[in-house]
Amino acid sequence: MKLGFQHIKNIIGIAFLMGFQIGSANIWTVCGTCENSSIKETILRAAPHDTLLIKKGTYKEFELLVDKPLVIKGIGYPIVDGERKGEIFRVTSDNVTLDGLFLINVGVSYTKDNAAIRVVQSKNFRIQNMVLEQLFFGIYLEKSSHGKVYHNRIIGNAVDEYNSGNGIQLWYSSDVEVAKNHVQGTRDGIYLEFSDRITITDNVSMDNLRYGLHFMFSNHDIYSNNTFENNGAGVAVMFSKFITMKDNTFRKNWGTAAYGMLLKEINDAEISGNTFEENTIGINIEGSNRIKYLNNDFINNGWAIRVIGACYTNSFKGNNFMYNSFDISYNSKLNDNVFEGNFWSSYTGYDLDKDGFGDVPYRPVKLFSYVVNRTPETIVLLRSLFMDIIDFSERVSPVFTPDNLKDAQPLMKIRS
Repeated sequence: MKLGFQHIKNIIGIAFLMGFQIGSANIWTVCGTCENSSIKETILRAAPHDTLLIKKGTYKEFELLVDKPLVIKGIGYPIVDGERKGEIFRVTSDNVTLDGLFLINVGVSYTKDNAAIRVVQSKNFRIQNMVLEQLFFGIYLEKSSHGKVYHNRIIGNAVDEYNSGNGIQLWYSSDVEVAKNHVQGTRDGIYLEFSDRITITDNVSMDNLRYGLHFMFSNHDIYSNNTFENNGAGVAVMFSKFITMKDNTFRKNWGTAAYGMLLKEINDAEISGNTFEENTIGINIEGSNRIKYLNNDFINNGWAIRVIGACYTNSFKGNNFMYNSFDISYNSKLNDNVFEGNFWSSYTGYDLDKDGFGDVPYRPVKLFSYVVNRTPETIVLLRSLFMDIIDFSERVSPVFTPDNLKDAQPLMKIRS
């Protein structure tokens, strides 16, 4: 008997839904009342490139090893409870996808960096739409590449640095996209070490103990359109080069040692289009060279930019400095950095030729900032008349501040 084409399609569709083999891939359904009730045992039974559909429920399992290409997808956000016994998922195969699971109760350890999800020496992985809570480390990528960490929600309850881990950590990894994640309440929200060509976009990292984002020895990375708010400090970029930092928001990173961004030993980078608002220090710079600061907004910070140590051949152009206690702080009389065409809310000059630039150069470094750097207790005199007088005298005849640090063409209006 001959079967019509449509009839054959219907049979194939029914077989697919029932989990029968089609080609080389199976679909396995896991639930509390199903034949397959254990995620771990179903992973063992599955063949490479199969799909596991995990139905809604609570699965008390940990140390789930994914050592073959699989898609593991939750339906209705099933809970996988590690019962604080160790890691939950460990991925050691290429081409693995984890999607739509709710992972809780990662084991805390002082000898191992237990993670809700650890990806080890893998390629072409996707970790997406996951919710992680009550964690030690959240997502830990180790010597892995060409993957995506997308649209995950990672909520920790870190109190002390010594017994808490990072939300998303990349170690010796490369060519990874980290996008649209929300990370909160961990040690460092996102941490990179020896990780190159990483793209970090559209994430929110807030209320973390130490840094919203932390770079160490990582090159050719890009982070853009992220929000770093109310962290111990916003972002630390250290011992790295060729980093692009654009269109991010650094807000309300307050504290005695807090800043929106820390740059230490950074070379050949671009910082453009960012907003630094209500931070103790907008950018703290040490030993960083050949960096372009373009079109950034510094609003209501304690220090907009604080320069410590040797920083050479940097350029600051088209930035808005608005209502900061100190726009620029320097601890040296030497300067070969260029300040050109920035807006300064404290500028009181004039524009007789109406070309949009002030006719009188602006010197943004106040003598008082030099004094505070040497004697922090003098900050209590910030609003005093005496400080206004000595700042004025220093601008007229620089003695302690760099005499060539000036904006020869300050903008008369805010750059929009």
